[in-house]
Amino acid sequence: MDIFLLIIGFVCMIIGLFGSFMPVIPGPSISWFGLALLYFTNTIPANYWILGITLIITLFLSVLDYFIPAQGAKKFGGSSYGILGTNIGLIIGILSPIPFGFLIGPFLGALIGELFFDSKNHKRAIKAATGSFVGFLASSFIQFLVSLLYLGLFITIVWQHKEGLF
Repeated sequence: MDIFLLIIGFVCMIIGLFGSFMPVIPGPSISWFGLALLYFTNTIPANYWILGITLIITLFLSVLDYFIPAQGAKKFGGSSYGILGTNIGLIIGILSPIPFGFLIGPFLGALIGELFFDSKNHKRAIKAATGSFVGFLASSFIQFLVSLLYLGLFITIVWQHKEGLF
């Protein structure tokens, strides 16, 4: 059972890393779940400090994830249409066969969203789309770093208890 929990926990860690860049998958939350699964094994003693601190970080980051792209858009004069366009563009970019679609999609989605909001002012739309895109990148980068930190913590804990697990 320990090996099964270890494998599922590691899969959650990998999904969490990929989820850092996809708005529909909560990357750090899934990574935290993978870390929590590790403590359900019989070999690894529960460490409520690590679980508690990482849970607080995950919850804080989940709330912050909604504010960072919005603040990026507002800072550059964007609207909620730009933020919505960023998320739609990201999904389309990920699903498209275009190389680096996950980067091109959010910018184009934000631009289209801003042009839908105000079709007369192209300069403001480009500036707002840039703000939405920068906010998305900042949020994704922070989520990726936290998920990577959780993966490192997972590997360290497994390495410390490898004799009992394998």
